[in-house]
Amino acid sequence: CPHLLSQAFPLPSLPRKQPTVLVVCGPAQNGAIGLVCARHLRIFDYEPTIFYPKRSPDPLYRDFTTQCEKMDIPFLSYLPTEVQLINDAYNAVVDAVLGAEAEAGEGREPCATILATLKHVRIPIVSLDVPSGWDVEAGSSGGISPDVLVSLSAPKRCARRFLGRQHFVAGRFLPYDVQKKFELNPPEYPGTECVVAL
Repeated sequence: CPHLLSQAFPLPSLPRKQPTVLVVCGPAQNGAIGLVCARHLRIFDYEPTIFYPKRSPDPLYRDFTTQCEKMDIPFLSYLPTEVQLINDAYNAVVDAVLGAEAEAGEGREPCATILATLKHVRIPIVSLDVPSGWDVEAGSSGGISPDVLVSLSAPKRCARRFLGRQHFVAGRFLPYDVQKKFELNPPEYPGTECVVAL
């Protein structure tokens, strides 16, 4: 994620002096990926802040949370519903709310309120795997409209409806048997890169 952000939003190009990024995490797998993303952003000199309202009891996810806390990454206690506060404080938002788990949590709180807020932000949104509010197969049905999509392993069917400015895939280490089983045709990854722009 930091490598992708450095390509999509290099530190010198950010509109704000502080390289702030808001990482919004849901309670399931995509939220855990968001926690890992925040940790990596911190290592690469971005200043992430995490909103993680419904924390998973899974021990692995708790470990990710602890790692972020030990790196002094701040956690918000609430997401401002006044969208201008978000626009003024951050350069971008990482959407790690629902991902492929959209059906399980889209209409439930706190996800519904988060999606309603994210639909109105004016700063760029980077969605991890599947934009929150999108159907993994059909695509957008009133979900958010990200500027950047990061497909994990391989693009999902909904990625065909992505109209943002950049689409990356992070799937270099996808096992060959999985590639064969799902008839995937992964892109060439140059050098030692783990992600590639589509």
